Amino acid sequence: MSLEERINSEIKSAMMAKEKVRLEALRAVKSAILLARTEKGGSDVLTQEAELKLLQKQHKQRKESAEIFAQQNRPELAEKELAEAAVIEEFLPKMLTDEELTQQVKAIIEQVGAKAPSDMGKVMGVASKQLAGKADGKAISEKVKALLAAM
Repeated sequence: MSLEERINSEIKSAMMAKEKVRLEALRAVKSAILLARTEKGGSDVLTQEAELKLLQKQHKQRKESAEIFAQQNRPELAEKELAEAAVIEEFLPKMLTDEELTQQVKAIIEQVGAKAPSDMGKVMGVASKQLAGKADGKAISEKVKALLAAM
């Protein structure tokens, strides 16, 4: 079942259960999918990679909005954004734990042959591709920086 089909069936379930926040999050994802499919130069069918990037972007937007609302002392809006992020997270693949991320990054550092912090660009190029969808880019960057600094 494609992501779009899963989202559509979840929208129906959320409507029947009258889950307002879940419904809003799912509709936002569906809207983003439709926009991606109909944008100039886009194809009618999204690849799994494109769907994953789209979901990650939606999730990240919710998290960032929640942070901003929390800073502005608007807990009710931050809570809503975090609830929507949790709904979107259900469709994302399981993220790596800190230990798993450390192991993977160490393996990539060995594979690339990095020796110093100046090799961060080489490591990040490989790590970003291999760990796409499994870890946040910021977390990958911080882990690479920490491991290379410890060398």
